[in-house]
Amino acid sequence: MSQAAAAHYTSTGLDSRKIAFWTFIGSECLLFGSLIATYLVYEGRSVSGPTTHDILNIPLTSFSTFDLLMSSLAMVLALAAVQRGDRVKARVALGVTALLGSVFLGLQAYEFTHFVREGLGFTTNLFGSTFFTLTGFHGAHVFVGVVWLTTLLVRSFQGKLGPEKALNVEIAGLYWHFVDVVWIVIFTVVYLIQTTPIAGT
Repeated sequence: MSQAAAAHYTSTGLDSRKIAFWTFIGSECLLFGSLIATYLVYEGRSVSGPTTHDILNIPLTSFSTFDLLMSSLAMVLALAAVQRGDRVKARVALGVTALLGSVFLGLQAYEFTHFVREGLGFTTNLFGSTFFTLTGFHGAHVFVGVVWLTTLLVRSFQGKLGPEKALNVEIAGLYWHFVDVVWIVIFTVVYLIQTTPIAGT
């Protein structure tokens, strides 16, 4: 280990940058936890306008979920390729990961547009407000991830993403896997577990 690399290591034996990023992910878990809890509190309590029973497209979102899971696999392959110094496979895997993330965003944009046409907007009812806040916030995280991956891909083509920079890819991978895990929770809570609207609320 070089002196520069050793300077980042802590008494735990872990790189300080990785510890800092795990701390960031912990704060993000609290944030998404509060958004999911808010959705659960209000889901089914507003009967004005469309609800989950009327408007959600489970098959489309299931495909989006599969797409995002496959992007996690591609991210694993990208990290392994960078660690081996295989620049070609690293570029392919990073490109595939970013592409699959972009597909997810495209499908989410289509879903949002469809919902608006069906009469469900952000201010339509409590379901609309909590739904668009939760899924939109997650979509923003996916967008950040796609930009991050694209930046790594560009650096790879510039010859600046060798094995010595594998930690940069690993940290990006931690972020991407976190975004995927959060989506699994959102997909389960929002799309698979649906409550009956409460009359008179």
